[in-house]
Amino acid sequence: MAEIVVQNVRKEFGDFVAVRESSFTVGDGEFFMLLGPSGCGKTTTLRMIAGLELPTSGEIYLDGEEISQQPPSERDIAFVFQMFALYPHMNVRKNISYPLVSQGMPRAQVREKVAEVARILGIGDILDRPVGGLSGGDRQRVALGRAIVRVPKAFMMDEPLGALDAEFRERMAEELRALHDRMGATTVYVTHDQLEAMQMGDKIVVMNNAVVEQFGTPQEIYDKPATMFVADFIGSPPMNFLGFSGTLASGDTVAELGGHQMAMPELRESVAGNLVFGVRPEHIQLVTDGSYRGEVLATEYLGTTQVVTIRTPNGEVKARINSDQPVKMGEAVGLAFNPATVTLFDEGTGRALRSSLNEGVLHG
Repeated sequence: MAEIVVQNVRKEFGDFVAVRESSFTVGDGEFFMLLGPSGCGKTTTLRMIAGLELPTSGEIYLDGEEISQQPPSERDIAFVFQMFALYPHMNVRKNISYPLVSQGMPRAQVREKVAEVARILGIGDILDRPVGGLSGGDRQRVALGRAIVRVPKAFMMDEPLGALDAEFRERMAEELRALHDRMGATTVYVTHDQLEAMQMGDKIVVMNNAVVEQFGTPQEIYDKPATMFVADFIGSPPMNFLGFSGTLASGDTVAELGGHQMAMPELRESVAGNLVFGVRPEHIQLVTDGSYRGEVLATEYLGTTQVVTIRTPNGEVKARINSDQPVKMGEAVGLAFNPATVTLFDEGTGRALRSSLNEGVLHG
């Protein structure tokens, strides 16, 4: 398997820019997620790595070799599509063996490799069945089998679980990750589902409007969002944003929010103007004696926790607290924030401000 390096890649379709100067590295053997909303450029990026689209500019390296202008057949990359792309006139065995047969591999070796892949995927009992009568999950396993049977340098997967129902999708996600770990394969996986990306990925690139917003581990992206878009896109409920105006000097650890002094991470730069105080719902505590107060608008019971919606002087927030903590509609409550969990943003640019908390944030 191999490392993939994407350097300043840009893709234009006429006047439309689908991907803008994107750069990131997929480590050898990593399960790497391209995450973002529809139309953000993630699938176009995947197709450029696979050779199905050629970049307008920039470079792509596979195992140290520059491949950006090579045809797909010369890249030794396997592609798994959302809609399976199986041959309907062939049974399972012939679908899986097709890449090997087309390469002229001896029949005995083909049978051995197909049997091994069927064992790994748990589909040995359906090898002689037509693909048309299979369930969605089995068809996806067959598509995976056809991809892994020839052991390519890397796998490209374009929302391969998107056509499955929610329950089966979660199970297949676990199977895919386990398969990856057994094979040690380099995998690039496109998804719009942030829960899927956080569950499966070693590293994540978050894209929006053709731009890489952030690149890092799931923990880095969740705890240290580089932009307001990332903070809002990752997490359920997403990060709360409390807007305020002011001037903060380098080294400041307090901001005035709604007429109250609020602790925050130490700033590494001076800023002024419209700013945003960002905090995750699980990092808000409801207290009886807090000076920063709000009114409870709604509660959502989630079993061990509840999500409480609160109106504050700076806008509505959602707090995730234990379900056994009593909260009443219309009640006035105090809000407490741990400064180590706060991220400050510049509202104009949407970028996180440099602080003791986000010093290590990786930007695209």
